[in-house]
Amino acid sequence: MAEITRFFGIIIYIYYHDHPPPHFHAVYGNYSVLITIDDLSLFAGFLPPRALGLVIEWASIHQEELKKVWKQAEDHQKLDKIEPLK
Repeated sequence: MAEITRFFGIIIYIYYHDHPPPHFHAVYGNYSVLITIDDLSLFAGFLPPRALGLVIEWASIHQEELKKVWKQAEDHQKLDKIEPLK
């Protein structure tokens, strides 16, 4: 598991050796979700609506970077950090 970024109490992770489809994990307090990278849809889990909105906003800005980081994880490379939502 590698932390990619954090903002407003939300932590974004991408795991090495993770299952398809390409996705990232977002954790906010006791809540967590998996969001697919290709279409930014909720794959599993739950976040409060405001936190989920922030995650989707961030991911839409950084979608191409997320694709690159997923590929890095598949290739067992060091994962780039991505700028947080401001």
